[in-house]
Amino acid sequence: MVTDRIIYPFTAIVDQEKMKQALLLNAINTKLGGVLIRGEKGTAKSTAVRALAQLLPDIEVVADCPFGCPPNNGSEMCQSCLNRLQQGEKLPVARRRARVIDLPVSATEDRVVGTLDLEQAIKKGEKKFEPGILAEANRGILYVDEVNLLDDHIVDVLLDSAAMGINTIEREGVSYSHPARFILVGTMNPEEGELRPQLLDRFGLCVNIEGILDPEKRVDVIKRRALYEDDPVAFVHMWEPRQQSLRDQIRKAEELLDKVQISEEMLLLIVRIAIEMNVDGHRGDIIMMKAAKTLAALHGRCEVTKEEIRKAADLTLQHRMRRKPFQKIGVEEEKLGRILSVGN
Repeated sequence: MVTDRIIYPFTAIVDQEKMKQALLLNAINTKLGGVLIRGEKGTAKSTAVRALAQLLPDIEVVADCPFGCPPNNGSEMCQSCLNRLQQGEKLPVARRRARVIDLPVSATEDRVVGTLDLEQAIKKGEKKFEPGILAEANRGILYVDEVNLLDDHIVDVLLDSAAMGINTIEREGVSYSHPARFILVGTMNPEEGELRPQLLDRFGLCVNIEGILDPEKRVDVIKRRALYEDDPVAFVHMWEPRQQSLRDQIRKAEELLDKVQISEEMLLLIVRIAIEMNVDGHRGDIIMMKAAKTLAALHGRCEVTKEEIRKAADLTLQHRMRRKPFQKIGVEEEKLGRILSVGN
């Protein structure tokens, strides 16, 4: 049987809990700004990203729109769909799965952002736009393997679009914008080089993963992979109840997210953690708050606790802390524990 069209289930991935949690948080709250997964080869990074899409709900799109605009939400539409809607046109609707769009390391800026036909714009006053990868990724997942090997300028463009939800192309005084709301997932092997600190800081969350050292869990990896390759349809069917349970948990968390409260005491704790962990700027504080609220929603709670803040700090600060040369990325667990224990 062909296995490349049958995606390995997210819930069947052994261990790697921090990576799976970071991906789930971005699925629930796209305002977190994506996740950077750092780890050695063969640690299920790509498998987890592709599996995440199977947990996302199907989406309704304008069938003939290159950006897959939502047919009933004018605030998230491209200008063309919005004009058609305002003119009373009944937009054609299709339903499809959320997509995982791969961005190759060799991609040029034009391939990423799209191209404008300047001659058409100047002579006829018409903006003829050829969509790029950011257009394809709208309302889906943009996956960048070996993100550390991309040109810095391309990474900047990706992070800007992920933060703003819009892609803007400007050429010779002509500009064009379209929606580009996606979950950004970058993966990299640190042995092949690092990202600049300025780019690291722009990723909302970051996790470091390593190969599993527990012999029993490694045996589980082998067994599950063998079952999947022998009969992928039966394997996926076997894990479907757990997949559906996790889909339901994600849906409930999305509904609960706006109701989650965070007290002044917890906000002060977040700020104290950021200061004492030597985090530059304020982005880390803000993302820590968002991550803590999303974690509370994932746990089915309406109020943020210290436990959510501890987990959020681990995911949001390790790539933002000031370090000495050659010091590895990672949160100082003991120091974080001392900060959290104050007042207990």
